[in-house]
Amino acid sequence: MNPILSNYGNTTMTQAPIVQMQGISKSFGNVRANDAVDFTLQRGEIHAIVGENGAGKSTLMKILYGLYQPDTGEISVNEQTVKITSPRDAMRLGLGMIQQHFTLIPAFTSLQNIILGKETCKFRTFIDYQKAETVITELAEQLGFDVPLNTPIESLPIGTQQHTEILKVLYHGAEILIMDEPTAVLVPQEIEGLFTCMRGLKRDGKSIIIITHKLDEVMDIADTVTVMRGGKMIATVPITETHPQQLAELMIGEPVSQDTIERKEITHHTPILQLEGVTTKSEDGTSDSFSGRLDSINLDIFTGEIVGIAGVEGNGQTELIEVLTGLRQIQRGRITLDGESMVGYSTAEFREKLVAHLPADRHRHGVSLKSRIDENFIVGKHKQSLFSRNALLRKRNIRQFALNALDKYQIRLGSISDKMRTLSGGNQQKVVVARELSGDPTLIIAAHPTRGLDVHAAKFVHERLIQARNREKAVILVSSELDELFYLSDRIVVMYKGQIAGIVKPEETNQQELGALMLGVNEK
Repeated sequence: MNPILSNYGNTTMTQAPIVQMQGISKSFGNVRANDAVDFTLQRGEIHAIVGENGAGKSTLMKILYGLYQPDTGEISVNEQTVKITSPRDAMRLGLGMIQQHFTLIPAFTSLQNIILGKETCKFRTFIDYQKAETVITELAEQLGFDVPLNTPIESLPIGTQQHTEILKVLYHGAEILIMDEPTAVLVPQEIEGLFTCMRGLKRDGKSIIIITHKLDEVMDIADTVTVMRGGKMIATVPITETHPQQLAELMIGEPVSQDTIERKEITHHTPILQLEGVTTKSEDGTSDSFSGRLDSINLDIFTGEIVGIAGVEGNGQTELIEVLTGLRQIQRGRITLDGESMVGYSTAEFREKLVAHLPADRHRHGVSLKSRIDENFIVGKHKQSLFSRNALLRKRNIRQFALNALDKYQIRLGSISDKMRTLSGGNQQKVVVARELSGDPTLIIAAHPTRGLDVHAAKFVHERLIQARNREKAVILVSSELDELFYLSDRIVVMYKGQIAGIVKPEETNQQELGALMLGVNEK
């Protein structure tokens, strides 16, 4: 047994808590992110923290990991009061955090990322990669991970990147793992693999905190669940004494409506978007390998429908979105939007044709973290007459537009003039959704639109997409959430190795058959 996994052996949760946080408060300007929060983690426990966007979950855990400093409160680890002023302090105490946005260096290999900061040297000069690789390979085998250690991170699927993050924190000696939205970008097969890993870590005495919005997953994996709302701790209960409906009501402070929006019956005639033989070059600039390319994609998208795109991460979904938003040019084929060729068009030209884009990576393509919140509401729209005149911004109109969106989407913030980075991840996503769905777009391309959103906000986004469909707009929905695809889609397109493996109707298939297509087991 690798010593990294066997420090405690099998433990019970009758021992003293491994972590205690008492009276933790933290404010960002006028926003009270944490308000006198108490939190306890037992040894050998999987403890879920749930709550709406901006409830204070991530802030609390970033305080525990030393990324933020509390205004007031006390933290104990292993019954010792500690001051955690940096992640380095946290790691010395046996804490490791796997954040929603991975902190790996793309150009480094998995091995280099894992040992970074804990390099073993030989002859006091050279990094002993061979020794490190032996230890990490054994650790990966125990966890059931297949991580190519000498491959650059940027070339690996997202699920493998997450495995690298887990290996990294364990290699650095973590006994307490904090996971922020760990299943946000994983498909069902990868989620089950992650949960198997987490259960194995629990058996070996590790303690795990998971921040998530997915209540069904909470019921599946957690021993205990804590609900936060408005920066305060609302309840902590054993998982055996609660259920998803109760948790959802505790999160929002009121009964959760089960009403669903009616889907209008629409007859399709002429496609609004046509892709014919669309092919892109691979990452190495050629067209003879799969890596990062599309291979002869033929697809028609009609008005009044939501077309879901399913696939294991890294099978061409990202490249398809980039092609349809002007971020990537095709090598051959045709793209026609409303009868007009879009080949060679830029992102700005796609926008001018009323194509809205909800990007998968909001930090790279959706928001400017250093800019004001109200300014982020007009990214890509600043030339519209509503927001500018004679090259000068109409600040009053911008402010009013932003205030209306804040109210409509229930975005929680201190001041509209604050920097975008002061918002929680979920509230940043709401800004993107509010901005992109304004202006009555003809084609909506939504990549993981509810990633990181709470139950209430996710339902709101779902309703907006269905309403757009009912107004005879076309929607392309890329999602790793099969429940979301089945609920929203009129058709589901499955991608595998840059090609279309099958096109199915939700009512004519199930998750198992869809999963088989996603893995290339069989084709329809």
